[in-house]
Amino acid sequence: MNFFRGVMGGQPAGPQPTGAETIQKLCDRVASSTLLEDRRDAVRALKSLSKKYRLDVGTQAMDHLVRILQTDRSDSEILGYALDTLYNIICNDEEEEQDENAQKQSDDLGVQFTDKFIKDPENVTLLLSMLEEFDFHVRWPGVKLLTALLKNQCAQLQGVILVSPMGVSRLMDLLADSREVIRNDGLLLLQQLTKGNAAIQKIVAFENAFERLLDIITEEGSSDGGIVVEDCLLLLLNLLKNNSSNQNFFKEGSYIQRMKPWFEVGDDNSGWSAQKVTNLHLMLQLVRVMVSPVNSPGATASCQKAMYQCGLLQQLCTILMATGVPADILTETINTVSEVIRGSQTNQDYFASVNAPSNPPRPAIVVLLMSMVNERQPFVLRCAVLYCFQCFLYKNQKGQGEIVATLLPSTIDANSISAGQLLCGGLFSADSLSNWCAAVALAHALQDNLTQKEQLLRVQLATSLGKPPVSLLQQCTNILSQGDKINRRGSKVQTRVGLLMLLCTWINNCPIAVTHFLHNQENVPFLTGQISENLGEDERLVQGLCALLLGICIYYNDNSLENYTKEKLKQLIEKRVGKENFVEKLGFITKHELYSRAAQKPQPVFPSPEQMLFDHEFTKLVKELEGVITKAVHKSSEDEKKEEEVKKTLEQHDSIVTQYKELIREQDAQIQELREQVSTMTTQSEQTQSTLTQQLAQIQQHKDQYNILKLKLGKESQGQGGSQGEGSQVNGLLPEELTQLREEVEELRGQHKLLQAQLSDKDTLIDTLRSEAAQAAGGGAGGSDNAQMLQELEALRSQVQSQSSEISQLQADRQELLRRAEAGAAAPPPSGEGSADPAQAAELESRLAAQTSETERLREEARGLQEGRASLEQQLDSATSTVAILQTERARLQTEVAESKKEQDDLLMLLADQDQKIHSLKQRLKDLGETIDDEDDLDARDPSDEDEDEDEDE
Repeated sequence: MNFFRGVMGGQPAGPQPTGAETIQKLCDRVASSTLLEDRRDAVRALKSLSKKYRLDVGTQAMDHLVRILQTDRSDSEILGYALDTLYNIICNDEEEEQDENAQKQSDDLGVQFTDKFIKDPENVTLLLSMLEEFDFHVRWPGVKLLTALLKNQCAQLQGVILVSPMGVSRLMDLLADSREVIRNDGLLLLQQLTKGNAAIQKIVAFENAFERLLDIITEEGSSDGGIVVEDCLLLLLNLLKNNSSNQNFFKEGSYIQRMKPWFEVGDDNSGWSAQKVTNLHLMLQLVRVMVSPVNSPGATASCQKAMYQCGLLQQLCTILMATGVPADILTETINTVSEVIRGSQTNQDYFASVNAPSNPPRPAIVVLLMSMVNERQPFVLRCAVLYCFQCFLYKNQKGQGEIVATLLPSTIDANSISAGQLLCGGLFSADSLSNWCAAVALAHALQDNLTQKEQLLRVQLATSLGKPPVSLLQQCTNILSQGDKINRRGSKVQTRVGLLMLLCTWINNCPIAVTHFLHNQENVPFLTGQISENLGEDERLVQGLCALLLGICIYYNDNSLENYTKEKLKQLIEKRVGKENFVEKLGFITKHELYSRAAQKPQPVFPSPEQMLFDHEFTKLVKELEGVITKAVHKSSEDEKKEEEVKKTLEQHDSIVTQYKELIREQDAQIQELREQVSTMTTQSEQTQSTLTQQLAQIQQHKDQYNILKLKLGKESQGQGGSQGEGSQVNGLLPEELTQLREEVEELRGQHKLLQAQLSDKDTLIDTLRSEAAQAAGGGAGGSDNAQMLQELEALRSQVQSQSSEISQLQADRQELLRRAEAGAAAPPPSGEGSADPAQAAELESRLAAQTSETERLREEARGLQEGRASLEQQLDSATSTVAILQTERARLQTEVAESKKEQDDLLMLLADQDQKIHSLKQRLKDLGETIDDEDDLDARDPSDEDEDEDEDE
């Protein structure tokens, strides 16, 4: 212990050891001491020296400290000292200020020690296992050490943690620690871990990170929270940015809805703290990550829909129109609203309906445009408003029409400020940045909308008193041609570039606008003059845009103006400029350094107003037109004639195809109409059939009523002096005949019952035949039984036919009786017949009616018997075919059996011949003196040999 007193305590006599010597002795003590207390004291001493002698401790003690972590897991105090020492030698954060060179050396030292530590992946696994210790003195230094390692060598350590079992899960457990220090440092650790590694980001997200982080943000007070909220938001941004899987998981988990309370602001927005501004700025960035234009269109659209449905967009618009909001938060809110509404018709319509809280209320779009054209507003705010206006018009033809309509003469309201008036004011103001912003905004109102391009040609502007109004197109070209003559604040090139971009967008793919532009005799000479001049570096971009504008006039020229047809414009270029020079000047646009920057993303982000020259959508237009304009300029008149012929041929072909399509449509319509007619006629036919059936029933009913009336008339015409026997005649039928008719009916009933019994017997017989046929198929025999069954079926068939003839005879008898009854009713009654008793007549009528109904019922039963007979015959035919199939199958099986027997006989003969040959060969060998053991002898000898072996074993 005297050694430690010398190190830690007073100064002993004699020369003092250097720091390196002291560290060497401490390392030897750590390595050789057997007492835990001695090792603990030595590690504590190394910790105290690790900051001052960082290089020496890291070089000599790192291996010993790692061994302490491996061997002394039971003592938390020595583990804590070892982890703190490793953190001091690896971490590059220094409290005291250092110059640049010293700081660089310190960073290099931390990277070197980090490489040495993670060279063995087991060290990282060991450190991860330390994080499972709940002891504060072990867990907290372990978190800090792992964070420092990630800062120095992030990619290598991410790879080790990714392949480590449960590595990420152990780190996620830090967020659930009840000690805020460990939880907060765990957030910093996860921030470093998730940087630029999509695989780890997915694992962290699926470890329920979103739920835990949002809970922490809510617990800490949302936007009013402290630095912990900022750390949570930074981690969320790492997990969601450029990670479509996590974005989809965030949306599907309904976490977007939990973001709405973050943006609830009160009426008094003064005195925001710097931390609140930072937190709200990160929250707005988080919303933008979910709806960024670089995401897939489907994912962006679904997030935009969710934000509108949960009220998040409405909350953002409230911040947009609130007073007292800091300028940077207002700017970021405008950018966020821009991307939430971009390309979403529902969100764009809602944004168009938002009004600012002013008196009188004004649309939010108008208020924002007032800020854009106001040169006193901050540059970043004006850029944000322009981006918002562009996103509002993106794929929104309805919004484009509303903006252009505010410029038309019929819709101008002198008492209010409209968006069109603000754009025109900015377009012709003395501020070059306002000119450029207004020109780009107006170009977006015409983007891919031929209707609005033609409508904008109607706009007339009043220049000064006493002069006629000029069109907007003419005024733009006038300002463009004046160039440097107008005094402007800012870059003069910026104004000309903005106007040229507006004109190119306007006349692109619009032949009518091209004709209006060429109608002014000064425009083409101005463009050719600009292209042919040798101007400075700043003017090259203007020359390229003039070449693009003239090329559009050639490509979309409909040759309606005789002086400026395609061919004459190309001849003019060849004479005044030269085709090669023209193409070279056209290429100046894409070669400009600011062109590629603007082509990267839709949002206009520029470091200074002077660099604000290109619009993102315009770069797409240039890329699309550059090639086709170059081809159009180089084409000869013959090539154009050939193209015209090809176009005419294609148009004719298209017209023929269109005619055929129309013919097919007409034929489809006719077929559909005919189908409807057929359906209608079928319905009418069914209705007619039902009506006819009803009428037939009514006719039959009338016939019955007529017969009854005739019967009554016959009774009344009978004389008083008729005999009782004659009076008893009814409808020409005597009582004996009625009795006979009843007996025949009873006989028919009996025969019907008999037929029913026979039918049931036949059904039973058929079932028996089917079962016997199945047995015959399984056994392969039974031909005589089948023949017997066929005979029985033939007998049954003849019996059914005889019964059918009997039924027919009975029906004929019944028809004869009915005919006689009707004839008796129609014959005049004989003279001298007396009137019958009315009661008896009524009884006879009821009997006759009952007899008729009974006859009808018997007819129906006879018809049913006929149908049953047909069914029996069908079943008989089916059974016959089944028997034939079974017989065929049996014959085939017998044939196969015979062939198998024949093959077996052939094999037996071959085996007999082979045995004979073998026997003869053995005999010859015996004759030659060779000893041959017969197989039979060997077989007979084997059992005895086995018995002898068993005896020997015993």
